[in-house]
Amino acid sequence: MTAAPRQADSRYAWARLLAVLALMTIGSAGMYVVAVVLPAVQAEFGVDRSDASLPYTLLMIGFGLGGVLMGRLADRFGVMVPVLIGAVGLGAGFAAAASAGSVLGFAIAHGLLIGLVGCSATFAPLVADTSLWFVRRRGIAVAICASGNYLAGAIWPPIVQQVVESAGWRSAYWGLALFSVVTIPLLALALRPRPPAAVAAPATQARRVLPSTLPFGLTMNQAQVLLCIAGVACCVAMSMPQVHIVAYCGDLGYGAARGAEMLSLMLAAGIVSRLVSGAICDRIGGLRTLLLGSVLQGVALLLFIPFDSLVSLYVISALFGLFQGGIVPSYAIIVREYFPPAEAGTRVGLVLTSTLLGMALGGWLSGKVFDLTGSYQAAFVNGVAWNLVNLAIVAWLLWRVTRQRPPAAAVPA
Repeated sequence: MTAAPRQADSRYAWARLLAVLALMTIGSAGMYVVAVVLPAVQAEFGVDRSDASLPYTLLMIGFGLGGVLMGRLADRFGVMVPVLIGAVGLGAGFAAAASAGSVLGFAIAHGLLIGLVGCSATFAPLVADTSLWFVRRRGIAVAICASGNYLAGAIWPPIVQQVVESAGWRSAYWGLALFSVVTIPLLALALRPRPPAAVAAPATQARRVLPSTLPFGLTMNQAQVLLCIAGVACCVAMSMPQVHIVAYCGDLGYGAARGAEMLSLMLAAGIVSRLVSGAICDRIGGLRTLLLGSVLQGVALLLFIPFDSLVSLYVISALFGLFQGGIVPSYAIIVREYFPPAEAGTRVGLVLTSTLLGMALGGWLSGKVFDLTGSYQAAFVNGVAWNLVNLAIVAWLLWRVTRQRPPAAAVPA
C-alpha cells in the first residue's frame, strides 16, 4: 500500500515549514557574511571599495540566475534535489573563498559556487514550494519561510565578526564550509514528499489557470516583466544599507563591530516585519502589501541622509528592517494570486531572481557612488530614486486592479 498524499495546510505542511526555515537560514549565510568581511578583504587585497564589493555583486548575480535553474529542477524532480546540490555548492564555495589568493578569485568563488549553485537552492525553490503547501495561510507561511533569509542576517554577522576578530576571515569561511555540508543534507531529507498542488487533478488545474491568463489586465509576459523591473528597483534601494552599513560605520569612526550589530538588528527587525506583512497579506493581498512596504522603505532610506550619529543609526537600522522586511515575500504571493499555480516555480524564481539582481546591482552601485563622491550620502539618494521607480510600478498595477472588477486571478489557488 502507498502512503496517503500529504495535504495542504496540514500538520505535516507546518512541520515541513520548520525544516525549510532552518535550510534558508543556513543557506543564506553567504549573502551576509561577505558584507561583514568586506573591510578585512579590502585591506588584505589592497583594493578600493567598489572592487571589494565585487564578491557580493557576483554572489547576488549567481544567486539570482541560479534561482531560475533551481526552480526548474524543483518543478521536475522535487525540491530536495536542488537543496542537496546547494549543500555541495556552499561547502565548495566557502572552502574556495577561504583559499583565494586575490579578490578576483574570492569573487568568482562567491559568484559561481556560493551564489549560483549554493544560496540559490535554498531561496526561490523553497519559497515557491512553500506557496504550494498552503492555501488558507499562504501569506504567513511564505513569510515564515522567507524569514529564514533575514534570520541568517540576524545570526551570522555577529558570529562571523567574532571569528574574524579572533582568527581571521579565512577561518570563518572554513567553518561555514564544514557547517553547510553537514547540516543541509540532513534537513533536506524532510522535503522528500511533493507538494499537493503539483499533483492536482487536471480539472482542478484548469479551474485555477484560466482565471489567471490576464493578470492585472495584461498578458502574463507583460505582467511578469513589470514585476521583475519592480523587483530590481526595490532591491537596488534595499541593498544600500544592508551591504554597506558595516563599511559606513567604519568610515564614520564607529568601527566595523558596531556596523555588524546594526546589520544584525536590521535583519532581526526584518523578521518581525516579514511575519507581520505575511498576516497583512492574508487580509489585503500581496499587491497592497508590496505598496505599503515600498512606501515605508522609502521613508527609512530618507532618514539615513540627515542622521548619522551612533544612536540614530541604530534606530534607523531597526526602522529600516521593520519597514522593508515584507517586500520580497509579497512578490511570491502576487505571483500565486495572479498567475497559474502550475507555473509557480518558474515565475516565482524569475521575480525573486530580479530582486536578487537588484541587490547585486545596488551593492556594486553604492560602492561606485561612494568611490566617485567620497561619501555615502549620494548613495542613499540613489537608493531613494530607485525606490520611487518601484513605487510607481506597484501603484500603477494596483490602480489597474482596483479600476476593474475583483480579478478572478486573486481567488486562492
